[in-house]
Amino acid sequence: MAKIKTRYVCQNCGAVFPKWYGRCPECGAWNSLVEEVVEERTGTGQESKSFTLRTKPPQLLSEIKSLKSKRLKTGVSELDRVLGGGFVPGSIVLLGGEPGIGKSTLALQLAFLSDMKVLYISGEESLEQIKLRALRLGVQESDKVTFLPEVILENILATVEQTYPDLVIVDSIQTTQTDKLESSPGTVTQIRECTTQIQRFAKKHAITFMLIGHITKEGHIAGPKVLEHIVDTVLQFEGDRNYFYRILRSVKNRFGSTSELGIFEMNDKGLSPVKNPSQILMSPSSDAVSGVSISASIEGLRPFMIEVQALASTAVYGTPQRSAIGFDVRRMNMLIAVAEKRLGMRLGNKDVFLNIAGGIKVDDPGIDLSVVSSIISSDQDVAIPKKVCFAAEVGLTGEIRPVQRLDQRIKEAEKLGFEMIFVSSFARFSYKPKKIKIVKLANVSQLYAYLMKMR
Repeated sequence: MAKIKTRYVCQNCGAVFPKWYGRCPECGAWNSLVEEVVEERTGTGQESKSFTLRTKPPQLLSEIKSLKSKRLKTGVSELDRVLGGGFVPGSIVLLGGEPGIGKSTLALQLAFLSDMKVLYISGEESLEQIKLRALRLGVQESDKVTFLPEVILENILATVEQTYPDLVIVDSIQTTQTDKLESSPGTVTQIRECTTQIQRFAKKHAITFMLIGHITKEGHIAGPKVLEHIVDTVLQFEGDRNYFYRILRSVKNRFGSTSELGIFEMNDKGLSPVKNPSQILMSPSSDAVSGVSISASIEGLRPFMIEVQALASTAVYGTPQRSAIGFDVRRMNMLIAVAEKRLGMRLGNKDVFLNIAGGIKVDDPGIDLSVVSSIISSDQDVAIPKKVCFAAEVGLTGEIRPVQRLDQRIKEAEKLGFEMIFVSSFARFSYKPKKIKIVKLANVSQLYAYLMKMR
């Protein structure tokens, strides 16, 4: 027999409680608990303890058949780079991002650019609205791309089983619901159950699914964390609306690297892949000004040059301000403390602002030396030449530490016409450049002395 009972599920973290709370005890979110009705099966107490094998017996690795099908190319070079070469048949890819960032645009473009048979499931737009957006993007019509406005999961899977496409795009997973549950679409239970059923279907029929998901105010994909564990790949689409550039990151990838980065440019024709990101991340001005330096950074296997801007000025108000855009403000405070302790700089009574040009976020520790150089340049009003770049990490003792893949950083700097690059004296690299000078530094004191010679 089935016993009807109710429970309360937090829509922010997925925690389950027997009664309602105004504030979730787990994550602290207010008014996030929603009542859900569940059926709890109760037995008679006389069930047999033996189990019947209803699946295949365990197999050795040598007995498992290899996957013969190749990766499915998306037709978008930057997306293929982040995925690790394209879609893997039978995988589930979750694409998340803020509203209006370009998720649906990217999905619609890859549907027409790829050679795959694509079924586009729309739960947020009508067919007329999709066609209007497709005409605006200027995509070429294809007989391989079909559209279906549907939100009921059972109808979606029935259509997929009949048409058998190579790729199914679901826009979005928050609007999809199953008839097995009474809860409304977008709730934790609905999202989890729909994704679980899609996973079983995808693995059984070797059909690739691309799910478009919304994100919360904190920047996380809406729904419980278990949603990210169910899917095979999680892609994060980010960018500032004030800029034309969008960045695609791989948060999770079972079939490739999670450190790859894809850069797109948003224009009237949709999203265009950026082949040389170094050109868009550096200022086109040739005049050297104080507080600006260039760092040879790297994301995944791709090196590129980024511009670091710093401003150190006397605090007008009592408490000095510390602000960073595109860089971890806690790491910036650490580097400021290193400059004060090891160089004797008086930054305690000054406002320090840091900005990574281009509207991107950088986590590479190899940018540390460029950050310190920009702060010193702004505080001492020393302009760093435009043909000089930096690639090293800075430790708490003031030592300049080596970074990974230094050869690729040096090659990229040399290719873009830089004349000098500052690295750690402990760095090891095999590349021997011909057009760029390598300056090795052991600590920030040597860096300070070198920058003061540029006056």
